[in-house]
Amino acid sequence: MSEDYEDDYVYGAEYGAGGADASERSDDDEASRDGRRGAERVFAALPPTQGRGFATSWWGLAWLKALEDTALDGQQLKQGRRLAREGRVGAVSVRPGRITAVVRDRDGTAYRSDVLLQQLNTGAWDRFLDMAVDRAGHIAALLDREMPPHLVEDAASAGVDLLPGIGDLEPECTCEAWDHCPHSGALCYQVARLLDEDPFVLLLMRGREERRLLNELQVRSAARAVRAGGDVAREGADDVEREVRGVPADEAFAAAGILPPLPTPPPAPDEPGQGPSLDTETGPAPGIDPAALEVLAADSAVRAHRMLLDALAPGHEGQPIAVEPAPRQDAVRLAADARPETRIAARLATGSGRPAADLDAAVRAWRYGGAAALAVLDEEWTPGPEDLGRARARLGEAWEADERPTLRASGRARWTVAGANLQLRFDRNGRWWPYRKEHGRWVPAGPADDDPAGALAGAYGGAADAAV
Repeated sequence: MSEDYEDDYVYGAEYGAGGADASERSDDDEASRDGRRGAERVFAALPPTQGRGFATSWWGLAWLKALEDTALDGQQLKQGRRLAREGRVGAVSVRPGRITAVVRDRDGTAYRSDVLLQQLNTGAWDRFLDMAVDRAGHIAALLDREMPPHLVEDAASAGVDLLPGIGDLEPECTCEAWDHCPHSGALCYQVARLLDEDPFVLLLMRGREERRLLNELQVRSAARAVRAGGDVAREGADDVEREVRGVPADEAFAAAGILPPLPTPPPAPDEPGQGPSLDTETGPAPGIDPAALEVLAADSAVRAHRMLLDALAPGHEGQPIAVEPAPRQDAVRLAADARPETRIAARLATGSGRPAADLDAAVRAWRYGGAAALAVLDEEWTPGPEDLGRARARLGEAWEADERPTLRASGRARWTVAGANLQLRFDRNGRWWPYRKEHGRWVPAGPADDDPAGALAGAYGGAADAAV
């Protein structure tokens, strides 16, 4: 038997059909020494239930899994489930290491049935308590009488198994069956319903009643605060700890593989969240620009929303990881997404390494095609003979003879339309980008196209002076 468990099952005296009072129970010395005689909870008999499972919480479901994995005779369990559904399980007594109830067969015969569960020893409880105190979320939830799902995984990491495993539920019944009989099975199914309502029942079976456990948590938490040099009063520390509620969603869903079914993840919001307003009566510290910070905060919300939608899209796991833009590229991206005021736009232009007058063209490029479009704006490359031959062939076959515009090479990867302020640029990936001359400079006029005629048609649509 593992050293983490105690094999001192107590209260061995059998109940009669109507139960027994405390004077009839064993006055085991070890139980008295550990204070366990008073560590008992009795739950009234539950009414019959129809058309529902015996457990909906992950604690209750895990309990039933241990039962069903342990039992050798599935038919016995089916009979026990039927008895529990019919309300034939009497009041359930829960004590450290043992649960007990009187179960009546369909013919009215009463049997005293027990199920034994190993108790955690002192060392295991110490590790459990230390683990809980180490995490504010766990201790706050426990003090609020909540049992967070991730508690199971963290306890297991500390070497403490809270949930019963295969073989941990040992049946005893006056019907003298050698395995889980219908009566012990009915008792276990009824306990699953109790665990749905109060998972602390499981901790009592493992050897710690609720009040004692919570007292020990508070003592350890206070001692740790003192050791850390904290000078906050215990009452204040308790208030801070109680502000932490439940378990972070990412932790709960990350542990889904070891837990019964969790709720489906919430849907993605329709829009990004609103950024904070930093317009306060208190002046900013030297060197801090609140307006710029507001732009960054709003941009972070937009990017987070976009990343979430990408992550939820089908096939996302098979997509390559996106390359983060360089700082000078990211300055253009921020200007394109945030549409900042002129003063901040000028700072972004500086960050992008270009004059403020050129930022507008860079922003247009980014909106048409991101980093790839920005590279076409900034770079002029010389295609090799093979790429150049392919480009010329595509230009030759893109139009019918009577529709083909007159194109003049303007650099080896650029062709300008004669008689029009339009241009096609050929990139390193074999795509065509339309450009238009405005105020004496070439600016992006549309997204890329594999067909030069298609790219140019998009540019014609916005050119007031277009002519072929």
